[in-house]
Amino acid sequence: MKYAILIYGNEEMDPADDAILAEYQALSERETTFGGAELDFPTTATTVRVQNGSALTTDGPFAETKEVLGGFYLIDFPNLDDAIDFAAAVPAARRGGSVEIRPLVVH
Repeated sequence: MKYAILIYGNEEMDPADDAILAEYQALSERETTFGGAELDFPTTATTVRVQNGSALTTDGPFAETKEVLGGFYLIDFPNLDDAIDFAAAVPAARRGGSVEIRPLVVH
């Protein structure tokens, strides 16, 4: 089963520590990981809405929240329990953030 691992935290959770960065890198190098990326800060975002057939853009994220999506992994495991073990190894999960596991819908 393929899953998206969505990593949420706040801007104070900068993973600049070399040991933390090494943990993220090790997760990305596992055989079960087939994609992923760190996202830039929310202030660099552009939100797009379509109203009356016209695209309207807004600088920044859609909503103000305490936790923001900071990155993701795409993983492939035979079951949810293994995906939970992977998510628990994400540093943000123990550093005040959260990790969401969402199955991918394959078309």
